[in-house]
Amino acid sequence: MSPIGPPAQVTPPQGTVGISRVPGVQPCVLGGPEGAGHAGSRGAKPDSPVFARSWPPPELEAALDECMEAMNSFLCNQFSQSLEKLQPRTKESMYHALVYATILEMQAMMTFEHDDIVQAGQTMKEAQEICQRFRRKSSVTGSLTGLVSKADSFTEVELHAEVCYAECLLQRAALTFLQDENMVNFIKGGIKVRSSYLIYRELSSFIQSSHCTAGPAHVHLEGGVALGIGAFNLTLSLFPPRILKLLEFAGFSGDKEYGLQQLHEGATTLNLRALLCTMLLLCYYTFLTFILGIGEDDFTEAESLLRPYLIRYPKSAIFLFFAGRIEEIKGNISEAICRFEAGCSAQQAWKQFHHMCYWELMWCYAYKGMWKMAYFYADLLSKENRWSKAMYVYMKAAFLSMLPPEEPRPFGESEVQLFRQKIAGKSPPTEKFAIRKARRYKGSRPVPVPVPALEMMYMWNGFTVLGKQRELLEGTLETLTQAEKKLQESPGAWGCLEDAVLLRVCLAPGQVLPPNSCPQGAARGRSWSRKPLPGELPSVCLSLPPAGSEKRIRYDHYLVPNTLLELGLLHLAQGRSEEAIPLLRRARSPVKALGTGKRAESYGRFLQCVFNEVGSL
Repeated sequence: MSPIGPPAQVTPPQGTVGISRVPGVQPCVLGGPEGAGHAGSRGAKPDSPVFARSWPPPELEAALDECMEAMNSFLCNQFSQSLEKLQPRTKESMYHALVYATILEMQAMMTFEHDDIVQAGQTMKEAQEICQRFRRKSSVTGSLTGLVSKADSFTEVELHAEVCYAECLLQRAALTFLQDENMVNFIKGGIKVRSSYLIYRELSSFIQSSHCTAGPAHVHLEGGVALGIGAFNLTLSLFPPRILKLLEFAGFSGDKEYGLQQLHEGATTLNLRALLCTMLLLCYYTFLTFILGIGEDDFTEAESLLRPYLIRYPKSAIFLFFAGRIEEIKGNISEAICRFEAGCSAQQAWKQFHHMCYWELMWCYAYKGMWKMAYFYADLLSKENRWSKAMYVYMKAAFLSMLPPEEPRPFGESEVQLFRQKIAGKSPPTEKFAIRKARRYKGSRPVPVPVPALEMMYMWNGFTVLGKQRELLEGTLETLTQAEKKLQESPGAWGCLEDAVLLRVCLAPGQVLPPNSCPQGAARGRSWSRKPLPGELPSVCLSLPPAGSEKRIRYDHYLVPNTLLELGLLHLAQGRSEEAIPLLRRARSPVKALGTGKRAESYGRFLQCVFNEVGSL
């Protein structure tokens, strides 16, 4: 059997894996009494009666081995072979059914095809029914202490059935929310989430209690609990504080540090859920912290998680994608492009992996100012992917509008005609944002948006990437400066105020570069591109619209809190917290009709960190 847990820096012998980078974690061997991983056996000897009762039956151990082998094939880009290995036993084995359904769900979430989502949901429902066969008749959530107080009556198989059942509930809830966003589905999904959380909580209490003994398959049980508890805590911690308090009152937990700790434990031991724990952590470190602006500009954790996987699976499309993403947010755009292109070349079976790379390649070329190449990937996505058709069409038009008027357009397309297409989004904020922007092109005399590609780049926090490379940043600042001069040549035009504010907001983060250190930690690594004189702020701040002018903004209301946000951060970078805090308070407060960019709203958690760092709430 080939292990799929976190491989060591040097490939270990077959069936083993070293966890040398995690203090206190010993190498674990699947299939022997030592295989309990870091949990140990609570002092029980292999020949003791207590230990013997926890020893899994041959069927469970064989099922886990086969599922590990199937996941190994998955990481080697052998997606069809992986499903073929699992499918014959999906009607009899809870682990085969769960892993099979999980792979289909991953596919559905990447394709966004209705048929794929329905199929994945039905398969996951069938997997849940298989798990139900192996559960005790009285659920562990019957009472708050049901599992711990009755631990002796639960067999090893029944405990594994509980964690598999909880995982099925959680994944079905995700598909329910994805399929349709009506109130009925919201309630159904919420019930599944609640039931799943209660099971995970009971199992977590059990494996930490004195009733718990560890057998060879115990590491897989612990991995399943770590995945569930970690995912719940990390996800809920990202909710706005007011909503989080309500969720905690309802019995949920939203402790980010505890969630990260649990996921790290699941990712760094040899167990069936190690891959899912690792992918959740990589998504958090490379996407969520970046987009929400809550990261510490430290890629050590992501790189340490990814490095051993790249050694063992150098051509894995999944890990090449994350490797490219890390290079991208580090500002190494050329290296990132190479990684993403390698990810596309690594396999041809699942085109949806290509689409993930296309999206990142689109932005990489946008950072370099290569608008035709960025347009090329946006065009591919608009033709092949269903995630957000409106967004892709908008980005095509945005990139074309960045070209000089005299330059030929690819395929003869016109940005005005693209903007005029009927754009109707479902719920993604980016689609609603595109709809609002497209309204400027609806009339008989369309009014162009000055720098739509850079505006969208700002909304996705892309200026953080530009700041890592002075050459890229200077080119972008020059583009913004030229757009501002052009706007000043036609004062009084429709949308002139909004465009002026937009250019100033986009210029604000460009006035500062993120070096290794910063005078004020709360500024998240920003410092001046040139040392300012005492009491001086960049010219962008001196020209911000006067108080009350926000009432004259007709559509782009998100500019109001974002202006306050950027001005507050510029003050903060100078150490002028007494002037920054009132601005940041106003940016954090609800603003009517913000539109859908809501970058300032995304910064809610970040602003709370700012207040904590400057010592004032």
